This record gives sequence, C-alpha cells and structure tokens, in this order.
Amino acid sequence: MASLRFTTAGESHGEALIALVEGLPAGLAVDFAAVQRELWRRQQGYGRGGLMKIERDEAHFLAGVRNGVTIGAPVAIRLENRDWKNWQETLAVDRPAGEAARPVRSPRPGHADLAGAIKFNFPEARYVLERASARETAARVAAGALAKQLLAQLGIEVLSHVVAVGGARLRPEAEVTWEGLRALAAREETLLGCLDAESEAAMKAEVDRALRTGDSVGGIFEVRARGVPPGLGSHAQWHERLDGQLVQALVAIQAVKAAEIGDGVWAATALGSAAQDPISYDREARRFLRASNHAGGLEGGMSNGEDIIVRGYLKPISTLRRPLASVDFASREPVKAAYERSDVCVVPAAAVVGEAMVALTLARAALAKFGGDSVVELRRNAEGYRRQVSEF
Repeated sequence: MASLRFTTAGESHGEALIALVEGLPAGLAVDFAAVQRELWRRQQGYGRGGLMKIERDEAHFLAGVRNGVTIGAPVAIRLENRDWKNWQETLAVDRPAGEAARPVRSPRPGHADLAGAIKFNFPEARYVLERASARETAARVAAGALAKQLLAQLGIEVLSHVVAVGGARLRPEAEVTWEGLRALAAREETLLGCLDAESEAAMKAEVDRALRTGDSVGGIFEVRARGVPPGLGSHAQWHERLDGQLVQALVAIQAVKAAEIGDGVWAATALGSAAQDPISYDREARRFLRASNHAGGLEGGMSNGEDIIVRGYLKPISTLRRPLASVDFASREPVKAAYERSDVCVVPAAAVVGEAMVALTLARAALAKFGGDSVVELRRNAEGYRRQVSEF
C-alpha cells in the first residue's frame, strides 16, 4: 500500500480548488456531512473578510469514493470558487486577459508577491498571489476531514482552540478539557474559537482595534490529539521524527511563522528537573503514565501515549487596508503596497486548518506504522499493536 499523500491545485480566484488524497485504505465509510462541517468551520470567525461572504465551500467527490466508501484509489475532491464568474476573463485558461487583466503592480510586505515574481520571472504578482493565497487551505481541510475519519477508526481524535489573538491570551485559570474542545467544535456560531468567554471578549477587542485602524492581527492556536498510541514516528532518522513532521505541517500553513510542541518555549528557560515529565505505571490500566505533559506527547521523535499538543504562531495577515511602503514593479519607484480584499483576523480559521494538517500527519504516521490495504486490516493491525503495548 502507498503511504498517505495529499496535494492540492487551484487558485484563489480560479474556477475551483482540487484536493487529491492518495493512500487511503479501502472500506472507509465517508461521512460527507462531516466533511462539509469542517469546511464550514474554516470559513467562520470574527474578523473574516468579504470573500467569506461569497464562498460557501461544498466538497464534490470526483474519484476514489463509490457508494459511500473509499475504494483504495486516489480520492479527488473539487471545491467550486463561486467568485469565478467575476474572474473568468482575468484568469482565463486558454487566452490572454487583455483589458480584463488585474495586475498586482506593487508587492505586499510579508506576502509571497516579490519573492514569487522574482522566482518565476513574472512582471507583476497576480499569478503568485492566486496560488499563495490562504484560499488554498480549503482543499487541505477537505483532505484533513478524511484523515480525521480514518483516525477515528483507530480511536484517535483531533481538535483545536485559540490561545491568543494579538495581545489577548487565554486566561491561565481557564481549563482546557476534551469536553470543552468538543463543545467548541460543535458550536453553530464561531466568534474567535476560544474556550473561555472572558478571554474571547478580550480577543474580540483586539480585532476591533485592528479593524478601526486599518490593520490586521495574528495570534496562537493549539491543536490536540487524543488516543495516539506510543510509538508513532521514529528516533532512527531525522525525517522519520514525528515532532519534526508536525512542526513542518503547521509552519507550512500560510502566515504561520513558528510552531511549538507542548511547553517547548517555556522549557527553553526552565531547569531540567522541572521541564521533564516524571514516569509512573498504572498496573490496573496496564500503561505507563506521566505526571505532566510538558513534552506535548512526543519524546525522541515518537508519540509517547499522552495527548499530542502543538501550537501554531500566526503572524498578522499581510494585506492591509492601510498599505505599507513598497515599490512599483515596472518603474521601481516607491509606492504603497497593493490591496486585495482580505481579512483582519484568521486565527480561528487557521486553527481548523491546523487540525487538518495534524490529522493528515498522524494518519500518515499511523498507516506507516500499521499498514493495511483496507480499513479492516488497518484496524486489526492497530488492535494487535495496542495489545502488545498493554503486555509490555
């Protein structure tokens, strides 16, 4: 069986986005409503821009799923861009744009515009913007929804919440529980994806402040995975380390500039006696336990059986209604950066994308560990391994 792999295609204002997922075992019953729910969650959140008022993402499965189940073939998913009708001349596939062209004449600081234009020798940044846009993450969320459903077959759950927006953080006394995370994901109205109402109100004030001044605001989101058995990943080779794969998956999300595992930032300045997680053994449960989880469920590049906890640090969105200084591509003269319709805050949406990326990473690690061309075989192999762990 091939290892789990996913790729995406499509542009922000193109006709559609495509997600291609390869390596899913046969026999996974697809919950299509759950896929739609994940796509809906990505579009929510206080501080989103005008595009979210236009797009209503719907996953159309083209291949790899028949009669409601995966068939062991690549799964192709199409997400229509509803704004395409306003861009089909500008971004026509088979002819020049002509007078319908909408060039991005001055690169935005912090975006892919300048580096991409230089790399591909484009005279302006329209094509770079179209593919670099975070609109692409809708396809990742569709793929991640399938990964979540596969992980559920193994008793693994992945959820998220927002830890900070701008200078407002989750209060230290606010408790993070799985019941709270599940309730947060089930909300019919998403504000800022925070578990604590008082903290969320402070976060909203941060967004309002940025909105009034024509600015944008970033933040921190946290993704947790429960039920991950010890031993996913490996210490043997650098590229097999699960912690490295998870960090790469988060930092590969647009605007995420740093990632953290467990209490990694705090641990950098703590004493070793405080930063490690003491080990004990529960004879009744027949499992090793840790008194704390500063390691975030990962030790030596492998899962250790505790909850996996990772955080993404999201910078403020690069497109500003009050643009920063830039340079005109043609004249090289100083101008203001280009403006495209954008958001003020996307931290709650980034958390949902983070869930998808963590789920895809864990699903790949689980398939590498347990194998199986069908869900029945995969589940049988995983159950055998869990028995082995309990008898260790």
